[in-house]
Amino acid sequence: MRFNIICETDEDGKYVVECTDLPGCLSEGDTLDEAMDNINEAIIGCLTSRLKCAKDKFLKKSFNVPRPDQYFIRHCNGC
Repeated sequence: MRFNIICETDEDGKYVVECTDLPGCLSEGDTLDEAMDNINEAIIGCLTSRLKCAKDKFLKKSFNVPRPDQYFIRHCNGC
C-alpha cells in the first residue's frame, strides 16, 4: 500500500512527517531516515487503531434476533 507523506523541517532542524491519507498521523525524527521509520510505525499504529475501532463498532455489536413463535412457524410451513 502506498501513502502520501509530507516532510518538512522545523525550526530546530528536526524532520516532521505527516501522512496526508490518514489525518492526524504525524511523526518526527532527527534524520530523514529516522522520521521515515517513525512515520511507518505511526501509519501501522493508526491503521491498527482504526481497524480495532471499526471491529468494535460494527462486528462486536450484539443484535437481538427475535425467535419466531410456534404460530408463526406453523403458519409459514402451511404456505
